[in-house]
Amino acid sequence: MEKTVSKSRFKLRALEYFRQIEETRQALIITDRGRAVLRIGPIAEGPVSEAGIFGKLRGSVLGYDDPFEPVGIEDWKT
Repeated sequence: MEKTVSKSRFKLRALEYFRQIEETRQALIITDRGRAVLRIGPIAEGPVSEAGIFGKLRGSVLGYDDPFEPVGIEDWKT
C-alpha cells in the first residue's frame, strides 16, 4: 500500500521522503486537505537509453534562425 503524507509535512521533509522512495521503491501520495493531489514514485528500473525517453523527441524541436520573425505568417488568411 502506498504511503500518504500531507503537503505541508512533505514540504518540511522532502529530501527525506525522496530517499525513502529510492530505498523502498514505493510511491508516495501527497494530499492537500485530505484529498490526494500528487503521486511521487520511482522511475522504472533499467538503463535509460537515448532511444527511450528522449529518443522519441529527437527531431521534434524546431530551430529558428531569427527568433523575432513571425512563425507561420503564410498560414494567415489576408
